[in-house]
Amino acid sequence: MSTAATVHVAREGAVTRITIDRPARRNAVDLPTLAALREALVAAGADEGRVVVLTGAGDAFCAGADLAATSAEEIARFDVTAALRDHNNPVVQAIRALPKPVIARVHGPAAGVGMNFALACDLIVASEAATFGQVFVKIGLMPDGGGTYLLPRLVGYHKAFELMALGDLVTARDAERLGIVSRVVPAEQLDAAVEELATRLARAPRAAITAIKKGLQHGETSDLAGALEFEAVHQDACFHHADFVEGVTAFLQKRAPRFA
Repeated sequence: MSTAATVHVAREGAVTRITIDRPARRNAVDLPTLAALREALVAAGADEGRVVVLTGAGDAFCAGADLAATSAEEIARFDVTAALRDHNNPVVQAIRALPKPVIARVHGPAAGVGMNFALACDLIVASEAATFGQVFVKIGLMPDGGGTYLLPRLVGYHKAFELMALGDLVTARDAERLGIVSRVVPAEQLDAAVEELATRLARAPRAAITAIKKGLQHGETSDLAGALEFEAVHQDACFHHADFVEGVTAFLQKRAPRFA
């Protein structure tokens, strides 16, 4: 199935794959593509899939915003604040709000807002050919797409400032070393690595995975007391879920659990 010519959605068992499909533009996003991407993410939150994989067509993950889509005359009267509020920001918020894990499958460049879309995901699996770049400064901009929130929480203030102020590209291996990327594999092993992770997550207890995702996001802006309270409330919800009964029963019977 498909939401628009530039964003394609396909369900394979428990996995919903969302692909930005503008390979001629290295999957750079314009406003219609952003709208379609948000629509696809929101729909994925309500479908029967248990895992979402976000990727790009061709040789890039996402090269950022499509600068060619705006002429000099349009720039002069373009309301950037409104565009970010109405188009970019809802995509990032949709990724974070999904009650299921989102894997960024990064096989090539993830630059500008494309990198920040990947950072908003729960896991990033990259091929050795992938690169990451906060390249906004190279055209006189500061980052958008939540980069100033997401990146320093992974690499610290000073490294985040360096990456944003210099705009240098980071290799997949360096991104892994910095804690940006979950794992890096040779290009020919990327799909197998994503499949293995997606399969494991799809078999995991859904209520617990959703609570883990919400808990980590809550913890980003909470103090210890707030985190402890969140855990107390949501651990109770997990405890009284059928998945907990199945997990304990399987443990006692020395078998693998079969979560609903």
